Amino acid sequence: MITVMRKHHKWLMIVIAILAIPFIFYFNKTNLGATRASDIGRIYDRPVTQVEFQRSARLLQLAQMLGLSLWHELTGGATNEADMYVSFTFNRLVLIHEAQKLGIHPTQGEIDSFVQTLRPFRGETGFDINKYTEFTQKNLPSLGFREGQIEELISDQLSLNRLKELIGTGLQVADSESMEYYQQTHGKLQVALVRFREDDFQKDVKISDEDIAKYFEAHKAEFKNDEKRRVEFVAFAFNEEEKKLTGKERVDALQKLANKANDMVQGLLDKSAKFSDVAAKFNVPVASTGEFTAAAPDLQFAKVPALTQYTFQLTEKEPVSDAIQGPEGFYIIHLLGIVPGRALTLDEAKPKITEALKKEKLRQLVANKGADTARVIREALKAGTPLDTAMNQSGLQVERIPPFSIVDSPTPTPIPAPSPVLTAEKDKPAKVETPDLPAIKNAVNELNPGDSTDFVPTEKGGLVAVLEKREPADLSEYPKIKTMFETSYLQSKRAAVFDEWLQERRQAAQLQLATS
Repeated sequence: MITVMRKHHKWLMIVIAILAIPFIFYFNKTNLGATRASDIGRIYDRPVTQVEFQRSARLLQLAQMLGLSLWHELTGGATNEADMYVSFTFNRLVLIHEAQKLGIHPTQGEIDSFVQTLRPFRGETGFDINKYTEFTQKNLPSLGFREGQIEELISDQLSLNRLKELIGTGLQVADSESMEYYQQTHGKLQVALVRFREDDFQKDVKISDEDIAKYFEAHKAEFKNDEKRRVEFVAFAFNEEEKKLTGKERVDALQKLANKANDMVQGLLDKSAKFSDVAAKFNVPVASTGEFTAAAPDLQFAKVPALTQYTFQLTEKEPVSDAIQGPEGFYIIHLLGIVPGRALTLDEAKPKITEALKKEKLRQLVANKGADTARVIREALKAGTPLDTAMNQSGLQVERIPPFSIVDSPTPTPIPAPSPVLTAEKDKPAKVETPDLPAIKNAVNELNPGDSTDFVPTEKGGLVAVLEKREPADLSEYPKIKTMFETSYLQSKRAAVFDEWLQERRQAAQLQLATS
């Protein structure tokens, strides 16, 4: 009877859960939709938990590994990595909701066909099952995922593609519009810059004890030692011979380990069960860790980051994990202890505060100087004063960078030249790359000659750019790339329309970000 119940425990738990639901709602007066302090926000009148957010962050990483456009199409406008993960989480929820509402459901056949087009799974002759198997066995476990998550993301990608087609229906590219865009993106631009480097402002940054004390009082809750945890764990892992297996044999061996690990998890469901005793029955050794933080994991978990993530999801009431897949087997973790994070004193927090204030004040000094300079440049150009004259009066230098196009025309693959010419090519000075060129292109793209930008922040400072001249594009290249160019331009128009639609749908979803 026990064996029968264990084999069918999932169905039994579902039946029990269904029967229990009415009683939960009758006796539980808690607001189940209430937002907890750890939630990152709300959408569609429900909270988005940290656990959901962490899973979404790992899905973004998987989308990047698969080469899907989904991740950057749902993170447009993000200014840093943290914003990128938050944008992806909420935008993906909007995408799924809207696709379901419109009846967009990619079929299994469509998903399977799309899988075979992904670059990580392609070989010399097309789809390579061995590359697919290697990816699922080596990459997915480190994220705590299985093959189902690949299909989940591809379904999202196909839904996104279909949505963009529906939203962009009717969009066309007129010949005049195409030519105008071509001129704008392929004409050579002559740009002058005034740069501001953070290093030049370091000497002006002053941090007082009063500044540090005020910052500490305003952010006291943020200054804590990281929480530490200690666990014990078992590993149902391949032996040396099994590590050499490939293909179906490896999958079968992995399934046997999964069955053993799941059986042990079932054995631990008994509240009186001891982790070491159950492990002994399955003949697996128990290993333990010292105290470690989420930011500095135990060395034994280095090869499987998911183990650290699961460790910090365990609680004293639920101290045992499910079976967690790794590259070469499965793990089960048992929480032994939690050392809560302790609030830091002012003296302990002082180094971090000083560093944070220095960065903040440095950025502000650069931004203020940049904004003042942008105003001076704009007034000088309006009055007809030469840029160099105006900047010399301000004690600043003007930098003129090599002419460039917003979009570089594709160039044919060069034919190898005879060795004497190759030797001469080697003797030529290396091409000098313009620092911050992508940011410069983005800032001056829509300027008219004689216009200047506002202050543009960069990684190590900032700049103000002036578009001095816009040269016509070489039209001899246009017929060669017209079809490709118009396709690309149409895609950019669809992307812009989709972004506007997405912002509207986010508002309709009553999206609210948690305030720190």
